[in-house]
Amino acid sequence: MAETASQTNAAAAPEFQEPKATGYSWYVLSVLVVVYILNFIDRQILSILAVDIKADLGLTDADMGFLGGAAFAVFYALFGIPLGRLADNWSRVKLLSIGLALWSTMTALSGFARDQMTLTFARMGVGVGEATASPTAYSLISDYFPKKQRATALAIYSSGLYIGGGVSLFIGALIVKAWNTAYPGGGPLGLVGWQAAFLAVGIPGLIVALWVASLREPVRGAMDGVASPSSPAPFRQFAQDLSTIVPPFTLIGAWQRGPAALAINIGFAAAIAAFAWWMIELTGNLPQWSAVGLGYYAVFSWACTLRARDSATFGLIWGTPAFICTTLGYGLVALAAYALAFWSAPYAEIVLGLPKQELAFWLGANGAISGFVGVILGGRIADALRAKNPAGRILMIIFGVVAPIIPIWVGYTTDNTTLFYVMNFLAGMFGATALGAAAATTQDLVLPRMRGTATAAFFLGTTLVGLSFGPYMVGQISDLAGTIVDGKPVGDLRTGILSLIGVAPIALILLLYAYRAVPQAEATIVERAAA
Repeated sequence: MAETASQTNAAAAPEFQEPKATGYSWYVLSVLVVVYILNFIDRQILSILAVDIKADLGLTDADMGFLGGAAFAVFYALFGIPLGRLADNWSRVKLLSIGLALWSTMTALSGFARDQMTLTFARMGVGVGEATASPTAYSLISDYFPKKQRATALAIYSSGLYIGGGVSLFIGALIVKAWNTAYPGGGPLGLVGWQAAFLAVGIPGLIVALWVASLREPVRGAMDGVASPSSPAPFRQFAQDLSTIVPPFTLIGAWQRGPAALAINIGFAAAIAAFAWWMIELTGNLPQWSAVGLGYYAVFSWACTLRARDSATFGLIWGTPAFICTTLGYGLVALAAYALAFWSAPYAEIVLGLPKQELAFWLGANGAISGFVGVILGGRIADALRAKNPAGRILMIIFGVVAPIIPIWVGYTTDNTTLFYVMNFLAGMFGATALGAAAATTQDLVLPRMRGTATAAFFLGTTLVGLSFGPYMVGQISDLAGTIVDGKPVGDLRTGILSLIGVAPIALILLLYAYRAVPQAEATIVERAAA
């Protein structure tokens, strides 16, 4: 009897030791790539429309940096926290289809914006909807692909970022030109070209949401041989998580943990409010620093609650320096990447004087091809490095920090159009190599049941550090370095973009620490979670 059981276990073992992705796994991945393409079309189309929106609504470069960054990023990051937890406890397929329908609707509604405030609210809604995308997709991919293929699969998924970002420029420029040619004084409902572009890219997402709803939900943890049951009451937990990030409910949650927790929460809120007020006085930008202050306070409140409710997840994410340094290090890579993605088109149009149609085609193709090639090659090389060295993937992230420096400097100091396009291509490709490696590293540092939450925490770095500050930093420095022409402020985008090089040393320090810490952290996951 014992011998039979032993033989049965031996026969079953390879199923967990060497799992394989199926044809359906690749089909699901292809659908998720389409979703991510739409995600970044809706997110990045603001870039090619920036010059028109700025002129129409009377905005500054810093205002546009806010709309392209924190207005979206803060709500994307914050709602990614409870939605990431919901992805760990509910149907990821259903959650993704609902989220896609929401952000597509809000993108379409952006077309009816008449001032900065209404466009800000629409961008916030896009951020909330898109917060469902990566937590659900990362978790689905991790259950459809084995660990040895995970960085490659995540890199392929991430290629949608670059394809969508590139396509958005071409589509946006095409629609603006066609609409404004057909309706020089404004079309139906008084809409102008940039408003029509938002409508045109938002509506198709509603159809794709139905396609996503047809996918099969995989067994959670199947590829790792670790049973990971979902919560029996996912929406009760979601409501609790939501209450941890929405003031003033955050104060109630802190009080429930005790007077000391409440005092700490209030003290942190006061410190963040003081810092935000100081930055508002310094820069004159109320929306940017109000949003950032709200974001960082909410993240602090959530982290404190997570520590009290799920100490194992907190310990493997917030309590693991390797996870934090990897996330922040890549977040600074993302800062430069998001800034270039947003400002390269306005830079080419304003500084180099290139026609919108031309720059949209070349920068769009640049972004799509360079990002796709970079993220795929980076993912494959990262997996190969990981096979030889537990911290090998970190080397790929470091490459993504250092390699773009020279292309950025050359590309944004030259007046030669061809050289600008070539250097922009290289900067985008080199920066993109880091994404798959960073995402896979953070997924490998937690247990399967924690992946949705870990993804949300990872994207806190790429959004509250990268997206919140990248476009805004360039815009603010551009305004500060600019001049007054005919009584109107004219920004210096060249100086603003070159300032991005200054974040590389900080990222390098964080990643060198991660390189030393990742092997030990990954080897002790189970023990630290149990403790």
